[in-house]
Amino acid sequence: MNSKSTFTGEIFDWLSSMHFDWELKTSANDLFDLIEIRKNERIFLFLKLINLKSWQDQKIIVESETAVFKIKRAEFRSNGIATITLWEDVWYNKREIVQSRLNAILGISERIPGRVTQIRKLDKLTANDFLDKNHLQGSVSSKIRYGLFLPKRYFRVLSADYQIDTGIEELLVAVATFSHPRTFEREEIPYRSYELIRFANLRNTTVVGGFDKLLQAFTLDYRPGDIMTYADLEWSDGASYRRLGFEAISDKDPVRFWLDPVRNIRYSDNRKPEDDKLIEIYNDGSRKFVKTIH
Repeated sequence: MNSKSTFTGEIFDWLSSMHFDWELKTSANDLFDLIEIRKNERIFLFLKLINLKSWQDQKIIVESETAVFKIKRAEFRSNGIATITLWEDVWYNKREIVQSRLNAILGISERIPGRVTQIRKLDKLTANDFLDKNHLQGSVSSKIRYGLFLPKRYFRVLSADYQIDTGIEELLVAVATFSHPRTFEREEIPYRSYELIRFANLRNTTVVGGFDKLLQAFTLDYRPGDIMTYADLEWSDGASYRRLGFEAISDKDPVRFWLDPVRNIRYSDNRKPEDDKLIEIYNDGSRKFVKTIH
């Protein structure tokens, strides 16, 4: 099969090595490859691949194609089909995390019952190290940090071929971080609003009920009036938030970045270095969610 770039070729090779049932759905006029992945004869995932050369060379056409794809994406997701936009630089910078998240969507993940984990607060260094290794967007400044730990006595829930250091007494398997509170008024009564900044499972694992357990612990400790967060529309429409009582409030516009195509580093507008080789790119924006605590 011919690929438009080394990047897409690597994706094809990885999908084949995982023995996924997949098919390239790209038409002759499309700039970007679209892959359909099936499981048990059902479409589970559409994966759109953004290779940087096509983005850079055909900007006007890119904008038109992106607008069309967003309509298709909404239709796919309304039918329960996960739809992900994967950038070339993200693949090269976060390959193992990307593979872990795609596998989890397709049900290929170590499943750890949340009830056997223990929860406690984390220091900044521990939380940031975990997020840098397990979250696509890495760590960011936070005020409050929680972790879920799997005690050694429960390592037995892991499959026999799962690689783990048997000398450790516990394994950090999920992390959630939160902001400082901001005070607002609801019906003239003040309340505190917090932002859920990051949540991540340990790569190649899914803590079943873990996200809910972390939210409940935070709510019990801090008694927030509400918790707000954002879903990255390139990866999700926020269905997991809805299941836990969050309500979609609004969509944020795409954000511009400046990408160094050699080092695969993204810069925001206010951190852009003087470099005429940077590529101007835009993500797909985000969706704001709020969970009101009664």
